[in-house]
Amino acid sequence: MGAVLYHGEPNGASLTVLAALEEARGEAGAEAGGEAALGIACRPIDLLAGERHGIPGLSERVALDMGIEGEGPVLVIDGEAMTESVFLAQYIDELAGGAGLQPRDSHAHWEMMMWCRQITERLSPAAALLGNLASSQAAIAAIGAEDFAGITASIVSDDLRQRWQALHDGAIDAAQVADSETKVAQAVARCEGQLADGRDWLMGVYSIADIVTFSWLAGMALLRPEAFADAPKTAAWLARVKARPAVAAALARATVSEPLRAWAPGPEINRWG
Repeated sequence: MGAVLYHGEPNGASLTVLAALEEARGEAGAEAGGEAALGIACRPIDLLAGERHGIPGLSERVALDMGIEGEGPVLVIDGEAMTESVFLAQYIDELAGGAGLQPRDSHAHWEMMMWCRQITERLSPAAALLGNLASSQAAIAAIGAEDFAGITASIVSDDLRQRWQALHDGAIDAAQVADSETKVAQAVARCEGQLADGRDWLMGVYSIADIVTFSWLAGMALLRPEAFADAPKTAAWLARVKARPAVAAALARATVSEPLRAWAPGPEINRWG
């Protein structure tokens, strides 16, 4: 089975899937031949040029058009677009026959998924907003009117198109910025509490929870260092995750010097707090 993973720079949702893929490839065995190990080829795309919305050969694109993650990675298998980074990480783990990224115990698995839901519903929209204001807003604002109209016309999701438009227009909602900063601080505090018993990994064993949390929080350590000032355990955990060979390999796929500062329009801000 051939498959192609279309991804942006290794940050946020794209980093989640790339890191999971590298973990799974290591489990499947390097002797299987690099990218051929799981039959998934990686193809970088320019998210800020709208390339995610022009992926060729899709016969089933509902997940791409209606996914809530924004400009997240897309795994295409037999013409079907698969999206949402946590689900893709699970799919890849299971494709590898169990790469150890999901607890086998049913309750522990539930805990991991609840953690991931908190991260994707609260932290990821906040991080994406702050990251985009810091990095991608100027680039999107500089897109000419004709080209920008072409990009937004290709975006089926009204919510995602509105986020592109807000960045292009420089429409900054101060209340959303403040709320996002609060949610980043809350995520750091939650990690610090989870690591308080001395464990190395968020769920006790390394899992998708560590990958997805690192993918959205690592960039915030650069943009909002004050949120980490009283969180030494979280800072040490970030360093441990970054040092994993699979995460290092994922980050090495970057085409820019600082991938953790590379952002694209992300998830919709949670309307329910």
